[in-house]
Amino acid sequence: MPTFVKVMLIIAVVLIIAMVVLYFLGKKAQKKKDEQDAQIAAAAQTVSMLIIDKKRMKLKDAGLPAQVLAQTPKMLRRSKLPIVKAKVGPKITTLICDAAVFDSIPVKKEVRAVVSGLYITGIKSVRGGMEAPPKKKGFMARLRDKANAK
Repeated sequence: MPTFVKVMLIIAVVLIIAMVVLYFLGKKAQKKKDEQDAQIAAAAQTVSMLIIDKKRMKLKDAGLPAQVLAQTPKMLRRSKLPIVKAKVGPKITTLICDAAVFDSIPVKKEVRAVVSGLYITGIKSVRGGMEAPPKKKGFMARLRDKANAK
């Protein structure tokens, strides 16, 4: 048997083993995420708040309490998260937002949001109506606009 065939066979076996391992790790991670979602849904409550500012920033720069920083994994501390500063009642609070909800949150408007601890999981309503976020143009559309402008 030529060496090329042996090498390809070994690579194929290693890839198959890697796929099986990733499959089982994915199933385990999915179960863990489902449990966390159930806990978040159990602690959720609807709160009226005025959104002051929203940004994607690092967790340590967001101004969250020290206890929150101590509980987060080290890898997550370095990544950028969607952070929302909102006035909830008389207090200004820094909240972490769900990535799927972050784009639809309007700035400088009053919002009724579903909050679980320091985590915004959804939006119920917006006072003054909800505006659709502006769609970003694709690369080719921007090139066409530049060409038409010239």
